[in-house]
Amino acid sequence: MATLADTGLAFTTLPHPAPASDEQRAAVLANPGFGSHFTDHMVVIEWSEGTGWHDATLGPRGPLALDPAAAVLHYAQEIFEGLKAYVQADGSVSLFRPEANARRFNDSARRLAMPELPEALFIEAIERLVRADRGWIPEGEGASLYLRPFMIATEAFLGVRPAKSYKFIVIASPAGNYFKSGSPAVSIWVSDYVRAAPGGTGAAKCGGNYAASLVPQGEAIARGHDQVVFLDAVERKWIEELGGMNLYFVFADGTLLTPELTGTILPGITRDSLLTLAREEGLQVIEGRYSMDEWRADTASGKLLETFACGTAAVVTPVGKVCGHDGDFEIGTGGPGQLTQKLKARLVAIQRGQESDTHGWVRKIA
Repeated sequence: MATLADTGLAFTTLPHPAPASDEQRAAVLANPGFGSHFTDHMVVIEWSEGTGWHDATLGPRGPLALDPAAAVLHYAQEIFEGLKAYVQADGSVSLFRPEANARRFNDSARRLAMPELPEALFIEAIERLVRADRGWIPEGEGASLYLRPFMIATEAFLGVRPAKSYKFIVIASPAGNYFKSGSPAVSIWVSDYVRAAPGGTGAAKCGGNYAASLVPQGEAIARGHDQVVFLDAVERKWIEELGGMNLYFVFADGTLLTPELTGTILPGITRDSLLTLAREEGLQVIEGRYSMDEWRADTASGKLLETFACGTAAVVTPVGKVCGHDGDFEIGTGGPGQLTQKLKARLVAIQRGQESDTHGWVRKIA
């Protein structure tokens, strides 16, 4: 891994003329929701052809000045990541597997013909922002500081080619629980739409993938469901993702299955962490294909006991009901299953320093 010294960059810290008052911050932290409020600061680092990464700043969060011809607005050269900072049991603050986010960020950058960011610089930017906005981290069950590193193409031009200038930016948002329904398990709709096709950008974390999911997600909500599940683009039978989350299936014989990474599914960091924890629990873990017909039949026969989704924002979410044009079915009791709860509890305990981290996943920073 590159070190910060390898980048040759020094950060400039800009003073904030009017940070939020203690009272304003306390009002937000009392009920942060998800993605609606933002901290005082942000990090910005510039990249230009011939110069590389330069002008790293930590300063007040504020609007960006972009030319109307900026490439991100016309050709969607944009990628992002999502990770969280947590208050630990001892009062310190930590990140969970930021190195994995840094690697995935660069995987996305390569797919969208964007410059790679040294992993050490990615982590340094995040750590500086968390330290500056330490007071914005909510405490309590389900609470965290959600971090959004992203990169956009800023060169002003019209023409289909990679841009010659970019901005890497990190912002932060105090966060509570992701799903607002209060239900113990989510209800999902089987979409007629496709999220990603072989050879496409399904494995990259880019905005276009999420923009394309808004119509099917809206249809699911209009039908009274929390989320949408996508099937494969070729045969339209194999289960891929639940919205922006990975899926797991728990069987009565002690098997845990998750759809394999074929290039159309985002390689989730929470997904990978749960694979490790499941193996430690003695489960037979399979990364393979699982069809919609199998899901329905295995639920009816009792072979399938639980289904859950996972991702950074929601962590682990039980799936209780599946609905589609071919009919509806309920999984188990319609609520969270035993293994779902056990794996979630273990993962959250490691993230928050309540269980020993034997994998080196937790990075204490403040």
